[in-house]
Amino acid sequence: MPTLILVRHGRSTANTAGVLAGWTPGVALDERGAAQAAALPGRLARLPLAAAVTSPLQRCQETLAPLLTARPGLPLHTEERIGECHYGDWSGRKLAELADEPLMNVVQQHPSAAAFPGGESMRAMQARAVDAVRDWNARIEAEHGADAVYLMCSHGDIIKSLVADALGLHLDLFQRISVEPCSVTAIRYTPTRPFLVRLGDTGDFAGLVPREHPPGDQGGDAAVGGDAGAP
Repeated sequence: MPTLILVRHGRSTANTAGVLAGWTPGVALDERGAAQAAALPGRLARLPLAAAVTSPLQRCQETLAPLLTARPGLPLHTEERIGECHYGDWSGRKLAELADEPLMNVVQQHPSAAAFPGGESMRAMQARAVDAVRDWNARIEAEHGADAVYLMCSHGDIIKSLVADALGLHLDLFQRISVEPCSVTAIRYTPTRPFLVRLGDTGDFAGLVPREHPPGDQGGDAAVGGDAGAP
């Protein structure tokens, strides 16, 4: 079965503004995100990619643009099911403001029970993403062979939920996983089990430098939608 390369989109204007973007239109890469995207072709140069699949959202499409320029002829497909979680009424709001919502504690501690008002549940988000990967695994294998490698460009919570599925982790544990902007995660699928062979690889250790946290915040909560990465 194929190897899946999961790329989170580069840092976006919503990431740096501390806003939960969701499906809000017009969210683009910021300057650092554009630089991350420009470096992606070099990072993936040795991989014989059979195809690329992207979330329909602008920040993912912008992330893949340099790769598609560097690899003319690489098939590109758009897949709604790996689009960002539908955060509903939370979309476009400041994360600092959302921290005071009672639902946030559920999102952090018991995400399998979390459903966003006017949006979807985190269980539904994971289910659609896992179904998409299973379908694309079958398609890529049928068209390119069992040893094919292909790429998906998606979002923080989507990638974390796919990693949890690959590891056999309950969704309630997925907030323990972190994937920075433009990080690369690789899952090799087999008929009996998936193997997580890379997780959140950016090639940059700046994200490991300790950061200051607001008073009262010990850094124990996960950034909904994914954090902004290293400054």
